Amino acid sequence: MNAIDYAEKASELFVLSDSFLRIKELIDNESSTIDDISEVILIDPALAGSILKLANSSFFSYPGKIDTISKAVLVLGITEVYNLVIAYFSTQAFKSVTADKKYLEDFWERSVDCALLIKYLGSSLNLANAERLFILGLLHNLGELIVQQVAPEKISLCQSDDASIYPWQKQQEILAFTYADCGAELLKLWQLPYSLVAPIRNQDEDDFDLINTESQLLYLAKRLMTSQFINKSTSFSPLISEQQLVHLGLNEKTLASAVEYCDLERLGILSILSPSAVMIY
Repeated sequence: MNAIDYAEKASELFVLSDSFLRIKELIDNESSTIDDISEVILIDPALAGSILKLANSSFFSYPGKIDTISKAVLVLGITEVYNLVIAYFSTQAFKSVTADKKYLEDFWERSVDCALLIKYLGSSLNLANAERLFILGLLHNLGELIVQQVAPEKISLCQSDDASIYPWQKQQEILAFTYADCGAELLKLWQLPYSLVAPIRNQDEDDFDLINTESQLLYLAKRLMTSQFINKSTSFSPLISEQQLVHLGLNEKTLASAVEYCDLERLGILSILSPSAVMIY
């Protein structure tokens, strides 16, 4: 089985809800209004509640209170609210995955960490609407959950006790593809935007001349998360090279600040997207 085969099997199990499809349809339709989109979101109280919690969190740092969905769409913009909708329904779609509770808690913690790290790095470069990067980090490793569901025995084989062999290298060795490849294929089947699919597919490409800025930032955020969570290291090398930092105009001080930001924001985001993961604290 290749990455496409795994994704196709997973797409039969992990399905985005009708509400998501309706919201996507409205957003793709240029004649849709804020009220049209808000009404569909309000049909799902859990979705509406999650969007309002995220909109009012320190993640966005909006000075006033956002107390209605229509105001959230107006203030944050349709694209940003759409990203929050994707974040919510993606996490919901994988609620049925067969896995140990601790494993899933760790998975979502790592995903949220990567999301916060890439958002901070994008903001430090003054990228417009850097919050949109959050969704890339959150979804970057969905391929792991696909493999966990389709062939759970492969997960342990893809892990390594050798710190010099990184997870994505082990995945390539065992599966002949990476979790990134598999996750990108599922996002394609879900018909999510190419602007999400491409960076997730390219997250392990170390030649920055071949990939766009979003892919480069995801590459850095993933390795920064790995250095903290998997390798338990305070050093960012050799996962991240000085040349790659220079290419983006970043430095190790910025990476350290990103880790501090992540530590501050982690619990707040986890409590909204994956409440059970907060229990580990």
